[in-house]
Amino acid sequence: GYEPARPLNAEVGTATIEEGFRLVPFSFDGLPGERVPALLALPPEGDGPYPCLVFLHGIGQSKSFLEKIAAPFTGAGFAMVTFDQYTRGERKLTTENFLRKVNGLRRRASLNVIETRRLIDYLETRADIAADRIYLLGASFGAITGVPVVAFEPRIQAAVLTYGGGDLDVLLNSEAAAQTLGWFSTPVAYLGAFYMAPADPVRYVGLISPRPILFQNGKADSLIPPASARLLQDAARDPKEIIWYEGDHVGTDEATVRQVLDDALEWIRKQDAARAGGLGAR
Repeated sequence: GYEPARPLNAEVGTATIEEGFRLVPFSFDGLPGERVPALLALPPEGDGPYPCLVFLHGIGQSKSFLEKIAAPFTGAGFAMVTFDQYTRGERKLTTENFLRKVNGLRRRASLNVIETRRLIDYLETRADIAADRIYLLGASFGAITGVPVVAFEPRIQAAVLTYGGGDLDVLLNSEAAAQTLGWFSTPVAYLGAFYMAPADPVRYVGLISPRPILFQNGKADSLIPPASARLLQDAARDPKEIIWYEGDHVGTDEATVRQVLDDALEWIRKQDAARAGGLGAR
């Protein structure tokens, strides 16, 4: 459904000055009838063009989460951008119908690919963004759906996949699912893996090469089983780097969150330095 020739009809709101960055609200057209609200965080000073990090948030978050994590990245000279994924934030579903929610999750997975590509179309129209230095940071559900995003979008130069996993049969049989659903967890996992099979990142992660990937995962993650994380890591081709952290899923421990973000920023800075140096050499 991605059509780059379709008008974006972008609308940009009034920028505000936040602690560590300038925040620009905007929106654009995704698929017909799908208006996508987004936020762009820019370094506090200068005109750019800035390298840009596209952030895909987790399953229960919204675009406003950007405001909690942007400052270290903008302080390092990066722009950072995200949007409300389908069913979240300004696009949250009001229904309590279970089947509609399940269908919404499946649609959200596919829309993440299309809408991220449309977002990059918009970034290319901005003079303050270096369109040849775009990277992706996906967290949890954003890492899982970020894999096909990067696989299908060649303008993304490198990706950090934070606490994601693959092989839905394994992924959906998590400790957290078992605690929540009890004996229902096995049949739900089976049906979920079948229904969501087109979104399984194991299918796509090999297509990202030769662009580099950093995998960040938790050794005791109850939401994304370590076995699921390893299956995704193993399916990826080189170049790839892997960091394992102590503890549960990202977000459960503040010190781990800081370390995860610091490691992601350091790795992205190295990729961008190599990218910028190569562009300068040409």
